[in-house]
Parts: sequence; structure tokens; C-alpha cells
Amino acid sequence: MHQAAAELKRLPLPDAAACAHSERLRERLQQEMVEQGGAISFARFMELALYAPGLGYYSAGSRKFGREGDFVTAPEISPLFSQCLARQIRQVFTMLEGGSILEAGAGSGVMAADLLAELERLGSLPERYLILEVSADLRERQRATLAQRVPGLLERVAWLERLPETPFEGVIVANELLDALPVHRFQVGDSGVQELYVASDGKEFRWVTGEPGSDRLAERFEVVAGRLPAGYRSELAVFAEEWVRTMAEVLRRGLLLFIDYGFPRHEYYHPQRSDGTLMCHYRHRAHSDPLILPGLQDITAHVEFTAVAETLVEAGLELYGYTTQAYFLLANGLEQVLAREMNEEPLIQLELSRQVKLLTLPQEMGELFKVIGAGRGLSGERLDGFRLRDLRGKL
Repeated sequence: MHQAAAELKRLPLPDAAACAHSERLRERLQQEMVEQGGAISFARFMELALYAPGLGYYSAGSRKFGREGDFVTAPEISPLFSQCLARQIRQVFTMLEGGSILEAGAGSGVMAADLLAELERLGSLPERYLILEVSADLRERQRATLAQRVPGLLERVAWLERLPETPFEGVIVANELLDALPVHRFQVGDSGVQELYVASDGKEFRWVTGEPGSDRLAERFEVVAGRLPAGYRSELAVFAEEWVRTMAEVLRRGLLLFIDYGFPRHEYYHPQRSDGTLMCHYRHRAHSDPLILPGLQDITAHVEFTAVAETLVEAGLELYGYTTQAYFLLANGLEQVLAREMNEEPLIQLELSRQVKLLTLPQEMGELFKVIGAGRGLSGERLDGFRLRDLRGKL
């Protein structure tokens, strides 16, 4: 059985409306392939599959986040996540004597609501809470979430479709955003590294190989694939590096904080990780075929944090720390926040215990998810989130 057919057989069947939507995006992708001579880079395929206006996964109207969507992020697992993050933000605001928050890709809006509520409790509200969101559908969902949860703070929130033109002071945070930026794929061959492209046979999309799309890309492929065996496949996140560099240029003073799943370079391009890190999510089922269900499933690649760190430093920022999500949350008062939320109701105790396990255990989100922080103008006191364990030496 063809791999795509096998993957589809294991997944829930989309309804007629979803199938029609996916077919429209399939036609859009096939049209682009014809215009480009028969194939497009996987980076372009991923970009259209996720962000094509009105058709891409993040641009259309289906529910993505939470139990009714395709996956659940840490802020939706538990408000404890955002409550701990708020404590890190408060420390930065204290250093800067004020500041704003810029959240890039705010998902359902749950993290924004919980951050604002906790910062109000801590007496450290941001001057403004800016949300950079390209999806009009998600902007409306975020607005509804904030209006329901923190109606009195909604006046502090503003939505942006592009980065602010004036230099920013405060905290820029992105949770599970870098993994959703398009990646180029490559394959190591006997005579060098080839780029993986996507073509269509009229019914299904398929992988094809070709020369890298640019000399710069060819050089980057060779650097990361130098000692890898023939047949090895993986990804290169050029888009993420460019995005990180742009965000660094926006920050005048403060902290840039990325939270995502991934590895440092020596683990990312490990010989045993021979088919890369691509992962797709559809109705809470994970699989590794990004060429099926266009527009209906999320497509992600793990973050290569060494490249992120190098980009931040090259952009003139100071690298303040790199650690696991578990250590970051513990260092920012997870135990104290948990104790505050606990009461004598056994069901609440069990639920909070479950949430903490999901956020911190190594086999859950605790080890795979990392936090990296960099910025300007925060010299002196060490950031709380990196006090317990700083892994910059492993980058």
C-alpha cells in the first residue's frame, strides 16, 4: 500500500465540506507546480498548505487548538504555564521599569488572557499587549477569548498584521511558532546533497529530488549534512532564521523568548534521526506524512536551536539562557503557583497534578520543549527562568 494511502486509512475521515476545501487547496498547489515546471520546494508547499489566503490550515476557519481541534498547546493544558511565564515577564519589566508584551502567533488567545490576568495579580501589567497574527479568523477567536476571560483588560490589547515600525521595549514571546514556519528538506545522496521537492501525479503529491534551489541553500545543506549517511533526510529552517533575525531587529530593549520543541544541532542532525523531524497533527493524531490532507492538518518541524542561537547573536542580541520547559517553569515558581491554586477538593488536586505532569515530565513536554531567551539592556541580574539549569553550553 502506498504510504499516503496507509496514513489516510489510520486517520479519521474528513467530512464533505472539509474534503471540498482540501481539494481547492490541492488545485492551488498543483497550479503552482505547473507554473514552476512540475515541482515546488517543500518550503513553498508547506507555506501554501499552512498559510495560503483563505485556504491554508492557519488561514481558514477550522478549529485548530484545544480538545475540539488538532492539538493542544501548553497554555491550553494548564494556566500554570502562563502564570509561571508571567513571573519571568515581571522580572524583565522590573529591570526595564515598565514595558509592553508582543506575542507572535497567539493561537486561541488563552495564553494572552492568562498572562494578563496573572500580571494584573502581580501588579505588573504591560503598557500594551500586542498580538502579531496573520490569520483574520484567529484574530477574532483571540478577541472573543480575551473579552470572555479578561474583559477589563481588553483595552490594553491591540492586533498587528505586521511588525511595529517603532522599536519595541519589553518582552517578545512566541510559543510553538517556530515549528510552524516553512522548512526546506534535503536528502543525502552518494554524490552530494539534493533538495527534496514536491510534485503531483494528478491525484497524489509525491517527493522528487533535484539540485538545491540556490547556491546559498546548497552550502547550508552541505554544512549540516557533511558526515551523514546516504539516504538521510532532514530539514533546514531558513524561514525561521530569517524570522528570528527580523524579530531581533525590532527589539530595542528587553527580552525575546521562544518556547518550542526541538534540539541543539548535534542532536537534530543525529545519524539515527534519519528521516528528519517532520510531524503532522490531525484531530489529535500525529503522523509523519505532510503531503496528505492539504489545508486540513498542521505541519511542523522540530526547531534547531543552535541555528536560532547563532541568529540571535549575529543580530546583536545577548544570549541570556537556554533550558528545558520543565526547568524554566520550576525556576519561575511553578511549585508556589501550584500551592496557591490547590484546595481541598480531590478532583481539583488530581487535575492540577495531571497538568503539572504534562508540562514537566521528560516523557511529556518537560524535556523535548525548550526555552531560549536573548535580548538587549538586561545586563546584570540573571533571568529567573535560567537559574536552575542553563544549557547554553550544549548549543
